[in-house]
Amino acid sequence: MLIDLVQLRTFVTVAEEQHLTRGAERLHMSQSAASAHIRSVEDSLGTQLFVRTNRSLELTRAGQLVLHKAKALLNEAAVFRSVARELDGRIEGRLVVGAGSEPGSRVGEIITAVREQHPLVTVEIIARPSRSTRQSLKSGEIDVAVLLGRASEPGFTHYHLTLIDFVVAGPGSWRERLQDASWEELAAMPWMTPTNSTAHAEMLGQLFAHRGLELNTVIHFDNASLARSILRAGAGVMLARADQIADEVRAGALAIAPHARAQYPLCIAHQSGRRDDPLIRAFLEAAARSWPAMAPVAPTGA
Repeated sequence: MLIDLVQLRTFVTVAEEQHLTRGAERLHMSQSAASAHIRSVEDSLGTQLFVRTNRSLELTRAGQLVLHKAKALLNEAAVFRSVARELDGRIEGRLVVGAGSEPGSRVGEIITAVREQHPLVTVEIIARPSRSTRQSLKSGEIDVAVLLGRASEPGFTHYHLTLIDFVVAGPGSWRERLQDASWEELAAMPWMTPTNSTAHAEMLGQLFAHRGLELNTVIHFDNASLARSILRAGAGVMLARADQIADEVRAGALAIAPHARAQYPLCIAHQSGRRDDPLIRAFLEAAARSWPAMAPVAPTGA
């Protein structure tokens, strides 16, 4: 019995999403191809791995057992490939970097440094919300990630980079309105909030839910750059990175509520079992040059 690792990764991704279409989208493949991969794994194992309930897929008992073993196998395969990469003394291979919530320009510096130091390495960058990026790290789709987040995953190794400042921002024409707004008035304004962002949910909770206030959310988004363009058009307010809107605030195109501020850590994360992977080491070495204060942190509660 032979199991194709690509098909096995498809199974793991669909199991995490509990949905064939979403799993296929994560893997950038067609739904029919993902379905064929699942059928192939089931045929190889001689057992059913999923049952369909309403609009989602649930693992059978056999599927739950296979999922645990599949994740371990995929991780071992990644470790094996990392050993092979250094057999001739040169680092080569494909490094997949996840970037969540617009980590900033230094990611470009890191990628450039990796390529200059190791010209046989090719890099693929995948931009996704932080929650999706963490799922992709677990399944092995992504090798290493730069994202907003706390060290909350016991299976990951995290490196703290810095704290990112966030402000409540709106169109420039709302400057006086934002300047004098109470917390209640601020919460009642039309809000744009991201989907699947643990970081934004936590910060907004600290600013508003902690005060017993509920936001008047009218727009949901999954792309911060697009959201800022809608912000400039006057659709409402949003929590935005202070450094990314500073020039527009100075120019008067955007305005901020001076009393509504929050911070969230920016970090690098990878599977702990892959700490000796030469591709990941190359990325971390380059990152340490761009972020001299970079330091490993223990998972929350550890």
